[in-house]
Amino acid sequence: MSRTVVVNSERSGLLQAIQIGQHRLQSDEPPDSGNDGRPDPYELLLAALGACTSMTLRMYADRKQWPLQGVQVRLGHSRIHAEDCATCDAKEGMLDQIDVEISLIGDLSDSQRQRLMEIANHCPVHRTLLGEIQIRMSLSAPGASTDKHLQQDAQETSV
Repeated sequence: MSRTVVVNSERSGLLQAIQIGQHRLQSDEPPDSGNDGRPDPYELLLAALGACTSMTLRMYADRKQWPLQGVQVRLGHSRIHAEDCATCDAKEGMLDQIDVEISLIGDLSDSQRQRLMEIANHCPVHRTLLGEIQIRMSLSAPGASTDKHLQQDAQETSV
């Protein structure tokens, strides 16, 4: 079971305080709409995909005892016109596009590199982003506190 992620806004501006168990992060928007004080939400999404991809490749290479010394994943997000995408189902409007460039460091054979690129498509975050996603939203009671969830998450991480 994953830990609860809690996001709190500041009194003004777009800076957001993020708490995941005992970990603290912040997010903001670029200068055109925010202060560019922290990564924006899409950059955090790209970071999650990149981290998961790198971890998946490391675990696979370790299990196979391949000489993978390191992985670098570079990611970018853009919006494209649907009509510019020959392989997409949608033909109207705008689509999100994530570009991923992977560098595999180590004395790997061409077949090992090719297999690792296939494995990269199977990282759990990649599969989540490509799969059907259901997001259920609810409104909590005014003044309801998330302290109970945060304490529970802190206890789970200390066990």
